[in-house]
Amino acid sequence: MIHVLERPRDVVRTIVLAAAVAAAPAAAQAQDYPSQDIRFICGFPAGSGADVLVRYFAEKVRQVANRTIIVENKVGAAGNIAAIYTARAKPDGYTVYVHAASAIAANMHLFKAPPIDAGKDLQIAAAINKQPFMMVVAADSPYRTLAELTEAMKKKGNKASYAQSNTSGKVMGELYRRATGIQAVEVPYRTANDALNDFASGTIDYGTVDPVFALSQTRAGRLRMLAVSTPQRMQAVPDLPTMTEAGVPDVELLTWFAVMVPSATPRPIVDKLNKWFNEVLATDETKNFLASFGGDPFITTPDDGQALFVQQIKDWEGHVRAAKIEPQ
Repeated sequence: MIHVLERPRDVVRTIVLAAAVAAAPAAAQAQDYPSQDIRFICGFPAGSGADVLVRYFAEKVRQVANRTIIVENKVGAAGNIAAIYTARAKPDGYTVYVHAASAIAANMHLFKAPPIDAGKDLQIAAAINKQPFMMVVAADSPYRTLAELTEAMKKKGNKASYAQSNTSGKVMGELYRRATGIQAVEVPYRTANDALNDFASGTIDYGTVDPVFALSQTRAGRLRMLAVSTPQRMQAVPDLPTMTEAGVPDVELLTWFAVMVPSATPRPIVDKLNKWFNEVLATDETKNFLASFGGDPFITTPDDGQALFVQQIKDWEGHVRAAKIEPQ
């Protein structure tokens, strides 16, 4: 048998040709996208606030993409069921996870053995909105500013108490205690609504709650909002100061929803999804819709979104440790 040794130029040509052949199917796939119905995965039950948000964007993206969008609710394990399903799906742009990226980042440290490596297995295609957590008191509370609340809580010592009903609220509460040196006792509730009677009776002094609950109860005349946890003020509630502006630095907690696909999804498809969502986010209708949730539109590139996602995964390691949360 005679072996013919390829010249260096032939080797390079062979490598380039092989790479082109390998890339051709992905390029063709991206060019034809979308050629079938797209599934939006929701990690919360039908009828929940998150489900309402996912279905809103499903309808708006349908109009832009000119394709049917099917919403599938895959509930369980704090969103991990849906995250696993998406990460293991075919990376073709037809399985799209619309969920709180900040919650997925937190899950990497809330579970002893996370089922996926979110920063590597999921790719942010687009951001949707950014939301704060909020510091609230009863509507008839004597505390009208965060400074007044902080001063009073220092005097009450360990007789002070606050309400929280989820991980972000727990973390915000602990960050506030650390930043101010107060000794308020955490009172966990199954849902934020379960705390309303205790707010009304004065059993608890304040709460660290999600914006949907805070806004709805403030409008109903039951609560008063004092500050937001985000680094900057929110367009949805422009009169509310940040925790830093209100005199308590180092309490920053940003929650945000994002559009995620399997990490191997071709970049042209990721870019197309980004374009669709950004087009929807630019409308006044969507701005008003998000404001009703206490959120602002959050427009970013896939690269910037992914960088924020990876950074939040690192940040949440410290948050979980600060809040003394034992991974499950």
